Amino acid sequence: MITKIFGCVLLTAGLLIIFWALYSSYNIFTAKSAIPSVFKIEIAQETSLPQVNNSSDIQAMIENTISNQMKGLLPADILPKILNLVAWSIFAGILIFGGAQISSIGIKLIKEK
Repeated sequence: MITKIFGCVLLTAGLLIIFWALYSSYNIFTAKSAIPSVFKIEIAQETSLPQVNNSSDIQAMIENTISNQMKGLLPADILPKILNLVAWSIFAGILIFGGAQISSIGIKLIKEK
């Protein structure tokens, strides 16, 4: 009798873990809650264009122009957001797998004679 009660507790705990992970993922992907920050990248301050005096200044000006153009194509904060979403997805997958295993143990205890 005690094993069936413990099995029901494990089954319920496993299902709660699964549903919590799914609900949290839904809220994150619909932007109702913020993404947990695992990765943070510092964004450098924008510098002014250097005056052209010699060839190294020209190269620095070209690099600065290219970096400004790249900022227009790809926002600076997109990489940390993608990494944080991937990290959350992996964590949610682990939670769902763990909840399924806990529920499986609970079901085996309930079926035990």
